[in-house]
Amino acid sequence: MQADRTPSIFVVSDGRGDTCRDMVDAALVQFPGQDYDIEMWPGVTTVEKVDTMMATAAARNATVFYTLVSDMTRHEVHLQAKQYLIPVVDLLGPAFSALHDTFKSEPLAKPGLFYDSDRERFDRHKAIDYTLKHDDGQRVEELEGADVVVVGLSRASKSTTCFTLAYQGIKAANVPLLMEVEPPRELIDLDPSKVIGLRVNTSRLMTVRMARAPHLGVGYAGQYVDRPAIAREINFCNALIDRYGWRSFDASYMAIEEIAREVMRLMRESGS
Repeated sequence: MQADRTPSIFVVSDGRGDTCRDMVDAALVQFPGQDYDIEMWPGVTTVEKVDTMMATAAARNATVFYTLVSDMTRHEVHLQAKQYLIPVVDLLGPAFSALHDTFKSEPLAKPGLFYDSDRERFDRHKAIDYTLKHDDGQRVEELEGADVVVVGLSRASKSTTCFTLAYQGIKAANVPLLMEVEPPRELIDLDPSKVIGLRVNTSRLMTVRMARAPHLGVGYAGQYVDRPAIAREINFCNALIDRYGWRSFDASYMAIEEIAREVMRLMRESGS
């Protein structure tokens, strides 16, 4: 039975774990089609945390990749690896040794320096990645991890607003509100202060949809660009926003940058 287990990979760091995860991912792409489980272990800064992590790794027969900067924790990983007979990969150790010989000095061994030195870029990268994965109602089971969730009708500028927010380092997801369809439970269960609705008037939405329809193969007929149908959609959408207590504003004639600024203002207002 042991051989049938999905291989486990532990990504261990005394910081956030981003560097270690990126390096492991870079290696994993060379092994397409393989099944594996990745478990993140950030903030491993003490011997006690190392011992807990290594005991868990042994129980799961995991391979451990780590980027630890403290000699104490790195040494403990080596000791525990010998005890449990599990494979470990020190991703920073060889670099430290080479740079020690180059500079003839010891490293600071202070966790988190790489992230602190380029915090803005890291936050923006993570936010963009999150927003890409949670565009147009994707992965609603992960909405709790968003900084803000933007809701509204089709063509209400949800996606472009979210990507503008992501470039500011904000993890923004968006979920479409569909006519006669109850929003997903994961959205309803969120703290209402995290959800912001984009309202739009009938004329504006009809104009945007008519411009978009030929590219979608919809043409100028049908419910998508029918004024009475659009009005019903808007009334249904606004009723949902009111029912669940989501804050909202009229984005009909606002530029994307203005919409994003208003979303950020509402986030600050609620302490998000």
